[in-house]
Amino acid sequence: MSCFRRRRVQYKSLGNTDIKVSEFALGCWPFAGGSVWGPQDDAVSIATVHSALDKGITFFDTAEGYNDDSHSEEVLGRALVGRRNEAVIATKISPPHLVPELVEQTCDASLQKLQTDYIDLYQIHWPNHSVAVEDSMAALLKLKDSGKIRSIGVCNFGVGDLSAALESAEIVTDQLPYNLLWRPIEVEIAPKCLDNNIGLICYSPLAQGLLTGRYASADDVPDGLSRSRLFSDDRPLASHGEDGCEVEAFNAIAKVIEIANELGEHPAKVALAWVRSRPGITALLVGARSPEELDLNIPAFEYELPAGVADRLSEATEPVKAKLGANADMWKGDNRMR
Repeated sequence: MSCFRRRRVQYKSLGNTDIKVSEFALGCWPFAGGSVWGPQDDAVSIATVHSALDKGITFFDTAEGYNDDSHSEEVLGRALVGRRNEAVIATKISPPHLVPELVEQTCDASLQKLQTDYIDLYQIHWPNHSVAVEDSMAALLKLKDSGKIRSIGVCNFGVGDLSAALESAEIVTDQLPYNLLWRPIEVEIAPKCLDNNIGLICYSPLAQGLLTGRYASADDVPDGLSRSRLFSDDRPLASHGEDGCEVEAFNAIAKVIEIANELGEHPAKVALAWVRSRPGITALLVGARSPEELDLNIPAFEYELPAGVADRLSEATEPVKAKLGANADMWKGDNRMR
């Protein structure tokens, strides 16, 4: 995987393609606002995209499924008017639209929202096990042949789904949750990706804020965040049917904070640097709702962990990894990510 530097940001290739992306990928889901993110000023979102481009961040990730009206795609499209050639756009097709006869019209709708005639990375958001993957891939390959998309990626694909997809098409990326507290992909998925030169795009690199030190205990975490498999199934919005690993997780967080304090760095900076140090990482998705939030995260992409620290951080979070096992799905205990 080749890489080079422009300004302070590192760039990598998407798989075997000649598409270069910044290691800092701006996650554009917050631009959708709505019930998940709350009110968001479109003008501030657009200013955030412009600020990112000015700082050398070129990779923007969105999805048709971010709000019923695909508002995130629309805002990103407006932000890139006149600057499309500076950006690499990744968007996603939702599982119900993987039916072959719906794929092209779904892509066309995204192209219209994004105000562009091509998508750099078109990703399957989640597998749809009611549709034969080879049929979905055939439809995506037609889009690639027509020039509407430049490359194909997947999100939330385990080894089985990834293997099936690879039989029909070249997959350049798999977008998955990965951070110091969430390491199930290390068991099977990451090795599969490395073997096939599939880049890892990591979402939730700060474990939804847990690795910032924001929460002193599991009980301080809001219901919307405490539904993951890190937490007990007794939490109000949890539905995974597992005991969770709250004690192990918060012991690990304390150790990460202790190591960060030794280094004189913020735990978030140290946690992001750890993910960046892992093999096969193409980009980290970081959501920023304003230019100011963007600036807070950029230093983490300039920082390299001192020798031996990555191993110490891994050791500190090993009990959490052991408890979670190989299921990389953050919310479901039935291994939906198969």
